[in-house]
Amino acid sequence: MRAGEICRQRGITQAQVAAGVGASQSQVSRILGGRGQRPSRLLEEVCLYVERFAGGVTADAVRENAELVDAIRSTWDGSAAHANALSTVIRSLVVLRQPGNAPVTTPIEGD
Repeated sequence: MRAGEICRQRGITQAQVAAGVGASQSQVSRILGGRGQRPSRLLEEVCLYVERFAGGVTADAVRENAELVDAIRSTWDGSAAHANALSTVIRSLVVLRQPGNAPVTTPIEGD
């Protein structure tokens, strides 16, 4: 699994990931070890959290996040002005990040 490889390469511990996503170390261990990979919110959160250490969240990761895509579809009116407003709101959510989490400083890649 890519997330497990990133953790090994970057020296990220399961405990760090667990603290970052609010899960137990054993849950993170199962996910990073590729065991019990049925799609779940936690699997998605772990992968996105770890991906930030690999150079930012990719456009593909965003597209594959059904909850995020659905939220945008249900709120965006299609205009450039509204897209800018939604982007501002989303970026403002950085203040909700838990202390100790790595900041997301790289833009979404792609397109």
